[in-house]
Amino acid sequence: MPSVDDAIEAFSNTEKTFFELASEQRLAIIFQLYKMNAKISHIAKDLGITMQEAHRNVNRLQDAGFIEKNPEGVFSLTTFGKTIIKQIPTFNYLSKHKEYFSEHVLGELPIKFIMRLGALDKCEYIKGVVAILERWKDIYREADQYIYEIVPQVPMDLIEPAVTRVKEKGVKYTYVFPKDVIIPKGRKDLLKKLGHSELLSKGSIERRMVESVQVAVILNEKQAIVLFPTQKGETDMNVIFHSSDPVFHEWCLDYFRYRWYGSEIFDETQLKEV
Repeated sequence: MPSVDDAIEAFSNTEKTFFELASEQRLAIIFQLYKMNAKISHIAKDLGITMQEAHRNVNRLQDAGFIEKNPEGVFSLTTFGKTIIKQIPTFNYLSKHKEYFSEHVLGELPIKFIMRLGALDKCEYIKGVVAILERWKDIYREADQYIYEIVPQVPMDLIEPAVTRVKEKGVKYTYVFPKDVIIPKGRKDLLKKLGHSELLSKGSIERRMVESVQVAVILNEKQAIVLFPTQKGETDMNVIFHSSDPVFHEWCLDYFRYRWYGSEIFDETQLKEV
């Protein structure tokens, strides 16, 4: 097992990186250069800082390997700088919602999705059952191509809007339930009335099962919702992150596909009616 000294030595470069980023002005310079290469006079003017402040911080960023200067005096990000800046949204997302994540966990989320949490940075935090159900229904109502979802339970109010969209607009509805899914009483009668079986046989609706669902996603081709579990491992249906941002959407779509391709055949006998 590595000693404490070995561990400290291993992270010494990381410590230096975080130290240099712990400055509002240096972060502002990095983001400015991410948008456009610039001379130091332009950096100072655009950020509203003095030339002395610009020189001091630019020199530090150069020494740390974030930026470089060409013979004409134009500064730009290095490959290291460009890569680091793409990791900042992850810290920003977690920092903005640190209170939420002090009470929630990431559940069964694989490391490859945890490393991409920055994709969720541009989102709206929505709390409250009524507001969440309305946004959930919006996902259904505004779908033109597909509705994908991984959910731990089925609110009765949401069954008809989803199936109706499939029937009226030809939307593909694909969902994943856990084996211990809770379904509301009257669901079977409602599905029969809506012609759910016929839509299944036509392939307009597809469904699969997984062992459990803690992290939930609901999305159409334009917007997406993600829900995380409480510390007890149960999906928190009272808080959602919602966004139409393409990067946020891509994260949710990738996660849905990951769970779908690792799922099993849907078993109606596993459903528990409450």
